[in-house]
Amino acid sequence: MGEGRTLLLGLGNDLLTDDAAGLLAVRLAGRLADETVDVVETSACGIALLEHFLGYDRAVVVDTIRTGRRAPGTVVEVGVQELGTVLAPSPHYAGLPEMLAVARALRLPFPQEVRILALEALDPFTVGTRLTEPVRRAIPHLAARILTLLESPEARGRRPAPRQSTRMRARVRTPQQATPLPHGGKPCRH
Repeated sequence: MGEGRTLLLGLGNDLLTDDAAGLLAVRLAGRLADETVDVVETSACGIALLEHFLGYDRAVVVDTIRTGRRAPGTVVEVGVQELGTVLAPSPHYAGLPEMLAVARALRLPFPQEVRILALEALDPFTVGTRLTEPVRRAIPHLAARILTLLESPEARGRRPAPRQSTRMRARVRTPQQATPLPHGGKPCRH
């Protein structure tokens, strides 16, 4: 991958209403990300996410959650150590702390820095492609938070200018190019 590479990992399912919000925000932020950022989208869960992290120096993970403790559309940053209690409603995070432990035990090239952004969903369970209104309105804010996390410390406060070209500089792997899902190819149900 090379030194200084960052993984921008969007988790979710385009066919489950608000569950697509993380993917949409990652797509938006990915258009403005520099060439050191690789954008990956997946509906994989838990330990199946491990291969996506290998070889990166940093990772920013983006998903939706539904805790009922925050207003829909609220963006929060959550530490890996908090995942067991805070993000239990999302199966994507069920194995993230365990995945980190496995990577360390096996001395795999796992990112030293993992940042997690979550957007409180109103309805991540209904089949459909239309987001609820508070979640739809929060997508630009979530994308801006992603870009803030992607910036290097010395570049904080400087937003990259939109590209004139339609070609994305970030590498995007679609679910078809990613690892097959471990549970018979079916996406996780949130």
